[in-house]
Amino acid sequence: QPQLVESGGGVVQPGGSLRLSCAASGFTGPPFTHYAIGWFRQTPGQGLEGVACLSMTDPALNTGNTYYKQAVKGRFTVSRDKTKMTAYLQMDSLNSEDTAVYYCAARPGVPTLLSTDYEYWGRGAQVTVSS
Repeated sequence: QPQLVESGGGVVQPGGSLRLSCAASGFTGPPFTHYAIGWFRQTPGQGLEGVACLSMTDPALNTGNTYYKQAVKGRFTVSRDKTKMTAYLQMDSLNSEDTAVYYCAARPGVPTLLSTDYEYWGRGAQVTVSS
């Protein structure tokens, strides 16, 4: 059974940084490297918001296979370790508007920022930006 587990959430002061990890397991057919990973966030009473996404397939990450919500461009960076079946979301210069539960999700094929495109979801990690 495919599974995604987020880690790395917590409380950070404005201007600080956090790195979220999304560890995958159970992706046997097709393999995890055939998937794309999306990062989403949700605040109480709001829907899921696409933050960033990346391909686990292509040999290297570039502007053609990574996408970011405009509000996080230049502050958030996605990366991956295929050998560890793990994707990462590095979040810098955090502000209060970044406070949310962050989810990673997987879908076969190309990365998108639409939550409805994704098939497998983690349980989420709370990120709180507060002084």
